Amino acid sequence: MAELAHRVAIKRAYDPPARGDGVRILVDRLWPRGLRKDDAHFDQWRKDLSPSTSLRQFYGHRPERFDEFTKRYRAELRNKQAAAAVSEVIDLARRRPVTLLTASRDAAHSEAAVLAKHIQQIIKRSPSPRPRAASKAT
Repeated sequence: MAELAHRVAIKRAYDPPARGDGVRILVDRLWPRGLRKDDAHFDQWRKDLSPSTSLRQFYGHRPERFDEFTKRYRAELRNKQAAAAVSEVIDLARRRPVTLLTASRDAAHSEAAVLAKHIQQIIKRSPSPRPRAASKAT
């Protein structure tokens, strides 16, 4: 039996939806600048998955701080409240594609990229349980 692919993609919040996006989740704490609510194409806005205000301000989208930002953000994602939110997205990603959205100009160096990698690593370490085959009576 082929293993299901657990796709977690990232895109900018300003990008139009595509057929394979699956569930589109905005993971920014702040509403994307210049995006009208009528033009927002996402299914969920999960502020609880975004970095803390102090961490976001520390990073300031400065590439030289990305590694430290990643380390601190992943630590935040492991706290009890954030871990529960991450688990919800993991459960969703096991059933269908998920696209994490950010307003950042550099999506590859954003919280969405860190979160996507974090989720993929957790899924890889603990794949969803497979149903057991019925045992044959002998």
